[in-house]
Amino acid sequence: MNNRHQKSEELFSRSSKLIPGGVNSPVRAFRSVGGTPFVVDRGEGALLFDVDGNKYIDYVMSWGPLILGHSPKAVVEAVIKATKSGTSFGAPTKGELNLASIVRERMPWIEKLRLVSSGTEACMTAARIARGATKRDIIIKFDGGYHGHSDMFLTEAGSGLATGGLPASSGVPENIARTTITIPYNDIKAVTKCFADNTNKIAAVIVEPVAANMGVIPPAEGFLQTLRQTTSEHNAVLIFDEVITGFRVMSGGAAQLYNIKPDLVCLGKILGGGLPIGAVGGRKELMDILAPLGDVYQAGTLSGNPLSTAAGIATLKDLADLSVYDRLRTYCEELTSRLTTLFKQYKLPVTVNRVESLFTIFFTAGKPVIDFASAKNADMNMYARFFHEMLVNGIYLPPSGFEAWFISDAHREEQLELTVKAVEQFLKKESG
Repeated sequence: MNNRHQKSEELFSRSSKLIPGGVNSPVRAFRSVGGTPFVVDRGEGALLFDVDGNKYIDYVMSWGPLILGHSPKAVVEAVIKATKSGTSFGAPTKGELNLASIVRERMPWIEKLRLVSSGTEACMTAARIARGATKRDIIIKFDGGYHGHSDMFLTEAGSGLATGGLPASSGVPENIARTTITIPYNDIKAVTKCFADNTNKIAAVIVEPVAANMGVIPPAEGFLQTLRQTTSEHNAVLIFDEVITGFRVMSGGAAQLYNIKPDLVCLGKILGGGLPIGAVGGRKELMDILAPLGDVYQAGTLSGNPLSTAAGIATLKDLADLSVYDRLRTYCEELTSRLTTLFKQYKLPVTVNRVESLFTIFFTAGKPVIDFASAKNADMNMYARFFHEMLVNGIYLPPSGFEAWFISDAHREEQLELTVKAVEQFLKKESG
């Protein structure tokens, strides 16, 4: 940072005295890329503005939920209207029903839905349902997969843990960690072997159908199909963590994109249109074991919050126009294609992984990135230089090379051209 960010530096210094690391979620601290984070003042469309008045084209988009861009009119108006009736009731509302009905329409494999307050809570609840239904303890997850910060999932996790270089988290009891088995993403043989070695012990497999917390990594051919077949054969529960991919890669999420029907689906991000929310849904017989119908307990005072449901309904209504997905895909295809060409032109080898409007640039000497191990081979020092050069040129990227870039419907040709120009300036500087 420099004098262009004087107010940000002052505010971050003050925050660091009151908030651990100065942030309320670790990756925001810029520890992976170095430097001091800017402090946001406001967002508008595809742009962010910091407290010093600097403007950035935003490819973080609040880590995914802002698929329509910052402060879309319909969402803002819906939240304002809902606020006038009250901010929280701790009682049933019509908004809960309306949002659940839209989700069921877009994702018909979700027969029943429980709204919660975050993606972490959704994944935690899904695992508890699976264990309650099967009377088994073991959950299989995949290296680099991030399913929130509940104890059972903080083993070989992606996102902030990958960024910080932490293999797990202090404070997680060993006996809880032992109930989670982690195996390589996209490794079909490892899945088969794990089930063979743990007969009648596995409650569920939880997976990001498109990995997006170790950078974007698409599923290998046959991988998701193997998970579906194997879990069915062993009476285990298949959980799709679609907190990121839900309503993002398609209207019906990754389950629709890959034509796989999971038993449970975890949702968040876009479901709340920028406000805190999460949900777990799936087969009726699984969902009905939740209290008050069944003996698997879950509760939350702010679950189904009226402001969050209003924002989610407004967002999903706008996404009913499927041309949004065409625009997102077109922008992302053009941007990644032109950037790939530029990197080749300047002889700086990279791997660009893209699924619909999600993508990541890995500085990996052009080698394929198919799992967490290959993602960790990326040059994060190079990514840090790339990040800061882009920031100087008004482009805000994820402050970690293990994260996805997010496009919104507010991104237009102007932002694309400015992004390409900034990348070329970086490449010219690197080439000397």
